[in-house]
This record gives sequence, C-alpha cells and structure tokens, in this order.
Amino acid sequence: MTALADLTAAAAPVPASAPWPRFRVGVDIWRQAAASLAAGEVTLLSLWGERETVHLALRDGGQVAVLSLDCPNGSFPSVGATHAPAIRLERAIRDLYGLTPKDAPDDRPWLDHGRWGVTRPLAAHAPEAPAATPAAAYPFLSVEGERLHQIPVGPVHAGIIEPGHFRFTASGETVVRLEERLGYVHKGVDALTTGADIATAAQLAGRLSGDSTVAYALAFARAVEAATGTTPPPRAVGLRALMAELERLANHLGDIGAICNDASFALMHAHTSILRERVLRFAGLAFGHRLMMDRVVPGGAAADLSIASATALSTLVGETRTRFAQLVELYDSTASLLDRTVGTGRLDPALAQRFAPGGYVGRAAGQPFDARRDLAYPPYETLAFEVPVRTDGDVNARVWVRMDEVMQGLGLIEQLAATLPDGALRTDVGAVAGEGMAIVEGFRGPVLAWLKLDGAGRVERCHLRDPSWFQWPLLEAVIEGNIVADFPLCNKSFNCSYSGHDL
Repeated sequence: MTALADLTAAAAPVPASAPWPRFRVGVDIWRQAAASLAAGEVTLLSLWGERETVHLALRDGGQVAVLSLDCPNGSFPSVGATHAPAIRLERAIRDLYGLTPKDAPDDRPWLDHGRWGVTRPLAAHAPEAPAATPAAAYPFLSVEGERLHQIPVGPVHAGIIEPGHFRFTASGETVVRLEERLGYVHKGVDALTTGADIATAAQLAGRLSGDSTVAYALAFARAVEAATGTTPPPRAVGLRALMAELERLANHLGDIGAICNDASFALMHAHTSILRERVLRFAGLAFGHRLMMDRVVPGGAAADLSIASATALSTLVGETRTRFAQLVELYDSTASLLDRTVGTGRLDPALAQRFAPGGYVGRAAGQPFDARRDLAYPPYETLAFEVPVRTDGDVNARVWVRMDEVMQGLGLIEQLAATLPDGALRTDVGAVAGEGMAIVEGFRGPVLAWLKLDGAGRVERCHLRDPSWFQWPLLEAVIEGNIVADFPLCNKSFNCSYSGHDL
C-alpha cells in the first residue's frame, strides 16, 4: 500500500469529486499527512482554504488525493511546522480566510499588506475593521554577523516588471541572506471567482498570469469538465495542446535570451527575441490573439486552425529548429557566457526534492516530474516526447533544460499538427453540480485548478495554484553565497510569476 493510500484508507470520501478523490479527515490523519510530507513519502501539490475548511492536495507517484479538514474553531494544525513548502500557503490562508495554522513557524502576514481596508476578507465571521493607525513595517528576518549590510531592492524596479521586494543581507559582495516580500499584485481572485458564472471565472483564470494564459485556461477548463462529466471534442483537445506548446515555446525562447542578456550577452537575446516574436505573430494570425487568451474554454476551444495556418506552422517549426540549433551552439561555445552561468545559483537536489518545484527549476536539479507524462492527460498519452533532466541545479542547467524543451516542443507541435482530427470545437458543459480538479503542465511547471460548481452554472469556490509558490522560496536559497551582481541571472533563470503567486 502506498503512503497516500494508507492515509486515506479510513477517511470518508466526498462524493462527486473527479477525477481524483477528496476525503474528509480528522486532525489525526491531517497530522499524519504532514508527517508523511516531512518524511518525503508524499508530495505537496497545494494547500488552500474555504470559510471553515482547509484542503491539502497530495501526490504519491501517479496517485493524487485531496484531504479536507473542518476548522470549527478557526484553526488547524500547521503543515508548515514540519514541511517548509507549506508555510507561505498557510500565511495566505490566514490572511484571506482567518483560519490560523497552529504552531506555525511564521505568523507574519503574506498577501495582506495592511491596505485592504479590512482583514480576513473571506472569513466566515465578519471581517475586522481596519486599524486606526497605518500597518506596521514588515518584520524582515534578522541576520547576525560582523560587517553585514542590507540592500533593499524594489518593489518598483527599473524595467517593465511586476512589483516585488527583495531584501539582501550581504557581506561585501557576497549574499548572506535574501528575503522576498510579495503580494503587491494581489487581485482578489478567490473572491472574484466565487459566485461567478463559468464563462466569467474562465476568463479570470486565464488572466491570473498572462504569460501562462493557455495553461491556466486549460487547467480551469479541465477542472470544469471533470466536475460536469464533459468530454471535449477530439479536435479541441488537439488544438488546446497545440496552443499550450506554442505558449511554452514562446516563453522558453524569451527566457533563454533574457538570461543571456543579464550576463551581458545581448546577441543571444536579440536572436531569441526574433524567434519568440515569430511564434507570437503566428499565434495572433492563427488564433486571433498573440497570447491565445480566451481561446481555451470549458468544453473545448474557441478558435480553429485553418489549412493556411497549418502550412505556416510547418514553416515556422522548420525555421525555428534550424536557427535555434545555431543559437544552442553559440551558447555552448561562448566561454565568457558560460563563466557567468556555470556554477551560479545552484539548487541542491535534496532541497529541490523537498519543495518539488516542478518545471525547469525542478528538472534542472534532478526532479523529473512532468504532468504531461506522469499525470498524463489527453492528448499527451498518445504523443512521443522526452522530459529533459539535469542534476547540476545551476543557471546553466536551467538554461539547458529550457533549450532541450524547445527542441522537444517543436517535435510535439509537429505531431499535434499532423494528427489533428476533424470535427467540432466545443461541447456544452451544462449546469451541473460537481467538483473537479486538474493539473496541467505550464511552461514554469504544474498549474493546479480545483473548483466546486453549484448546479446553476456558477462557481462556489475556485482555487488556482501557480508553480511559483514552490519556486520563489528556492530563489532565496540559491542566491546565498553568490555575489549580488549574479542575482539578476539567478532571478531570471527562475522567472517566477509575481501575478500568478499573488492571486
């Protein structure tokens, strides 16, 4: 029996939960689950709250389950007390729902910066009135030692970038500690999706993190389809995967160039920017939107691929493969560039295993998980592709994983275009009460969507989890011992989402 099966053996299943089961558990099983996480027996997928309940999503190999604990007294045993990846999720639950993780190692606010006008806005009881005085300064963690100095960076940055604050403590040029403060682009997604109709909630999901709009829209759509028992048409399934791979390709091309640019190798950035622009222009011409926003919808797809577009896609793939292979050789033969990326910002594989960050961050540090393969969803179970994995864990490894994924993505796009069936684009999902969850591989890693529908075509509760929740803390770890000037390299090699994280 697996660890997850052992946890749920005596738990009460919740009906109408698809495709993976959800169980109501007591405090004892909840604590056992936290212990299993700490022991590395199961993997944390997400942790989220409702007005009087907390939910814990776990993975054990190819098995997934959700544990739900009622909190009649407004508290629950902290998972973060023994498993650090849960800490920030617990802080967000406390800020939004007022549910307190007992014995939590960090009780500072996370999303709430004291500027909402209320506290615990989604709590079961009435929110507290705002304090009469301005919110206290955020208590960054202290660092002890001789000749240390702090460097505050952000939340406003020099470039066109989302806001986030980075507090460096350094000894000379060497970083001793980095601490992040995020939450500046909190949008109230939990509240906005609650009570929304499916179409509106789908649009909100697709806007949580604009560079991953296809991944989020697909995760939300698949969760709705699971909850309602809807099967999208085969052509729509193929089109959605095609859009997801185009999104992955564009983002990887952009990231590879941006990392090189932060190492003062602008030539690589210029060439990858051209390739990325061609992918985006094709998406705009073929699907009517450069980012393919609102083109993946519950029940299917809202845009089709014409014969002319299919021909243009074949040309795009061929030219990109040829030109990108030359850029890979350029990267690998530029000693001054490799001097900046090799050995910089190394993520310890043991820490990567503990946090299970997914995506290129995890795969560059020996973690092979890819939802397309390991939790296979249509049409990926019929496609041939490899998941590139490296073990060095440094900036160079994260670049190489991206470069390998570009080549794999081009092959997937060719397969999808060649096997795209004819037929309808959309199936009506109807107004059915149910509960569904989906995990989709975005370009950063696995995107999770969980929701409950009320039977009248409205969302009772929707939880969306970005892979960045498990990646941002690791960025703090990898910069330690590196020089301050290498932070842009480390940061861009992670390229975590501010908006996706801040909800």
